[in-house]
Amino acid sequence: MPIAAVFQAHDLAARRGTTLLWQHLAFSLGEGAALVVRGANGSGKTTLLRILAGLTRAEHGTLEWRGRRVHAFAQVLRDDVLFIGHAPALKDEMTARENLASLATLAAEDVQPMDAAAALAEVGIAAHGALPARVLSQGQRRRVHLALLALSTRALWILDEPATALDAQGLAWLEATLAGHCARGGIAVLSTHVPVMIDAADVAEITL
Repeated sequence: MPIAAVFQAHDLAARRGTTLLWQHLAFSLGEGAALVVRGANGSGKTTLLRILAGLTRAEHGTLEWRGRRVHAFAQVLRDDVLFIGHAPALKDEMTARENLASLATLAAEDVQPMDAAAALAEVGIAAHGALPARVLSQGQRRRVHLALLALSTRALWILDEPATALDAQGLAWLEATLAGHCARGGIAVLSTHVPVMIDAADVAEITL
């Protein structure tokens, strides 16, 4: 039996200035599905993810979420989305734990201090929770931001290059976390330059 569509795109197009980045893009994702977006630098991967997260307007086309057509900045979509951009948005003077708590607040997640500590432990950097972000490696900074996944209650995860700077252990954690999210009926959309194994009910791929 076909999986019922939850998140759909119809004939999307995007433009940067006078340049048409891509057009005629479409997909249909059901519960537990994942979409992997690939493409060269500058091909418009981040633009696509921001459109899907409701953060940017498409040049053309429509999105549907849970059977309803949604526009850019629509609250009904934003309420169900966790978006993590390609650059870890950490403040250097704040500790890893403080940064994670701040990111969770910005994502409208109700997080207690013990929750943030547990999430950092889950991503393997519990010992660095009290350190200022400025002394963390790029991989550790990435893990702080990705620890949001351990705290998120959102149904739709949209992740821009989440595997960047991760070592083998960090990548294994990311893959297991994505698998758990999809197993619970969540949907994941991510861009990546490196192989990320995704255990999901259905895995689609788009190359821009």
